[in-house]
Parts: sequence; C-alpha cells; structure tokens
Amino acid sequence: MTNAKTDTNLTSTGAPAGSTFPNHLVKADYVRLSDFRHGLRRFLRVSERICHEQGLTSLQYQLLLHVRGFPERDWASISELAERLQAQHHGVVALIDRCEKLSLVVRRTGCEDKRVVEIHLLPAGENLLERIALQHQDDLHQLLRMFAWVEAQTPVA
Repeated sequence: MTNAKTDTNLTSTGAPAGSTFPNHLVKADYVRLSDFRHGLRRFLRVSERICHEQGLTSLQYQLLLHVRGFPERDWASISELAERLQAQHHGVVALIDRCEKLSLVVRRTGCEDKRVVEIHLLPAGENLLERIALQHQDDLHQLLRMFAWVEAQTPVA
C-alpha cells in the first residue's frame, strides 16, 4: 500500500489519531475486509442461535456478559452498559427491565454515588451466562485464529 496518511487528529473515517490509512485500496484489502466481516458474521450468527436455544436474545446475553465482564468490579452502570452495547440509554433501560423480569439482573443504588444505578447479575443470570459463554468458546477461538490470519496477511505500511 502506498501513499499512507498519518493524522494527529481523528481522521475523516473516525479512526483514532496516529493511525495509518492508505489513500486507495487494492484487491487484497477488499479480500481481507471481506474475510473479516464474514468471520465476524458467522460468529454472530452462531451466537444468536446459542442464545435462542437458551431462551435469550443476543442483546440479553450481551447485557449479562458486559455486566459480568466489566473491568475491576462485578456490576456496571446503565451508561456503561449503553456504551458497551453501543445503544441508547433508554433502550438499555428497557433491556434491563426485560432481564429483571426474567430474574437475571437486579438494579441497586450506588454505594459510593447514590445517583448511579448499579446493575448486578442474580444467580440465575450468572448460571445462564456461564452456560452460554461456555458454548461460545470454540467459535470464539476459531474467530480469533481467523483474525490473526487476516492480520498476518496485512502488509506493513
């Protein structure tokens, strides 16, 4: 790839500062992008099937996953979950409502900041999350291997 562009601000594509981008793409770039999107879509399709078989939507599973997987603590705020899910605040509130009705999560007032609503997993949510996450492991490792292969095919700028 030639004519790489480095910018100290966000680029027109919204990429982080300091990233290197080509001014044009070649066939191999499109093949890598296609392979990446194909692998990602296959993983998501399998994930949707696994969730459905366990009685959850993919978004409900992702909510449970992000609560459990939030760094440094065992809960997450609604705004943190909205960021992780890339969703609007009100949509996440509705998703939490549905998960609460299934006895998967509970809202608690923040211990340190009473304005914060903490979302915690209940035992049923923890058990269901673990069952579903375990079923994702083979497909996750396959996807990660594919991403590593695609990355290895990317020429250094």
